[in-house]
Amino acid sequence: MPMSADEITRLITEALPGSEVELRDLAGDDDHWAAKVTAPQFVGKNRVQQHKLVYEAMGGRMGGVLHALQLTTATPT
Repeated sequence: MPMSADEITRLITEALPGSEVELRDLAGDDDHWAAKVTAPQFVGKNRVQQHKLVYEAMGGRMGGVLHALQLTTATPT
């Protein structure tokens, strides 16, 4: 079952308070998403660590409920 943009955003913002999430449905199927996540928790972390935080926020849904999530991460300016 695909995940809605609202559900993805909720999971990320709950796990990373103060984050901003921009989503784009890549295939029109709610199963392949591109996300830009800007979060204060990313400060001082490399890209791999930043992406890991987002994947952890998904609570094991990656590869199952959510097939693909293309990530771009950034720190607040």
